[in-house]
Amino acid sequence: MNENIIKGRWKQMTGYIQKKWGKLTDNDLDQIKGEQKNLTGTVQKQYGTAQKDTEKQLNKLKE
Repeated sequence: MNENIIKGRWKQMTGYIQKKWGKLTDNDLDQIKGEQKNLTGTVQKQYGTAQKDTEKQLNKLKE
């Protein structure tokens, strides 16, 4: 997974991310700052998902 895709398209992706993971707040997204590890960790914390599952879902969003 290319982390630069997330950083470079962060503004665009936030809408898709909020649709997919509606529990994430604007404050969460501000703190994530396009960092894949931060996003994965925050989603895992909010939803109790495994890292691999979260990364698979994130990959689908990036396509």
